[in-house]
Amino acid sequence: MPKPKHILVIRLSAMGDVAMTVPVLRAFTKQYPEVKLTVLTRDFFKPFFGDLPNTTVYAADLKGQHKGVLGLFKLSKELKTLNIDAVADLHNVLRTKILKLFFFGKTFEQINKGRTEKKALVKGEIFKQLKTTHERYADVFSTLGYVIDLSEKPKPLTHSISAKAQQLIGNDTNKWIGIAPFAQYTSKMYPLDLLETIIEKLSKNYKILLFGGGQKEVETLNRFQEKYTNVINLAGQLDLNEELNVISNLDVMIAMDSGNGHLAAMLGVKVMTIWNVTHPYAGFAPFGQPGTLQILPDRSKYPLIPTSIYGNKYPEGYEVAAGTILPESVIKQIESIL
Repeated sequence: MPKPKHILVIRLSAMGDVAMTVPVLRAFTKQYPEVKLTVLTRDFFKPFFGDLPNTTVYAADLKGQHKGVLGLFKLSKELKTLNIDAVADLHNVLRTKILKLFFFGKTFEQINKGRTEKKALVKGEIFKQLKTTHERYADVFSTLGYVIDLSEKPKPLTHSISAKAQQLIGNDTNKWIGIAPFAQYTSKMYPLDLLETIIEKLSKNYKILLFGGGQKEVETLNRFQEKYTNVINLAGQLDLNEELNVISNLDVMIAMDSGNGHLAAMLGVKVMTIWNVTHPYAGFAPFGQPGTLQILPDRSKYPLIPTSIYGNKYPEGYEVAAGTILPESVIKQIESIL
């Protein structure tokens, strides 16, 4: 059977997961430039894929015309007009399983999420590095006949920033450190009082750019901006394109186990991840980042880490595990790479 020359790639949500597909697709397009990719995702995520050659984005309107089973049937009919040879489902949820039914007769490969191994990891039955999510994405393409080499280190993809962003940031020559202190669950966050110590000390020699979203997060970041020089809160100030362009210019990003770290990694930026109740062994570390940039709590004091894959489940008291990470150790590591 001939290899497909036009592949539909499905990755609908969430932000971090969509961002994780980009380095894999970038490697694919470099190694197989003759193959056309169409990415099925939400319209919001279109900017993620803008610089990938021979790649187009088809936006799914999952809250409107493509909502529900009938909407997915309509979506499948639209997609079939694109003359797709095969489907690489990097999402594998109920919605995409329904789409698979509508693509009956078409090669439709789905990601193996490794649920059994991940369950064993959080139960404490094993404690080892599992296959990364990037590798699991690549496996889907392998089943279609395209083995992807993910060994090449990511290169910075610096973009020009907007006049609005430049006005906010200023024109000094300090190196830029991005800090994204928030995550979906507080159990995936570094204590804000310790983070403030990091901001206070690093801001003396570097420009600190803060990222977040939502009113409460903006209020917290505004307090840091008001209290320290060289600290700029960009949360809520820029659109997605503008924010991505700023991130591409960072010298390093400090993030939690959250989407912002993956956004920076897809742009080739160095990413330090501060972990709490989750763990990089589950396979969600940002692409191409060394183990030295995975900052972990003291597991001798919190031996049940990882307590869950997504950080939503943990024993009482474990939500403060990251407090065992000293601010001085984070600062020292950041300064060693700048």
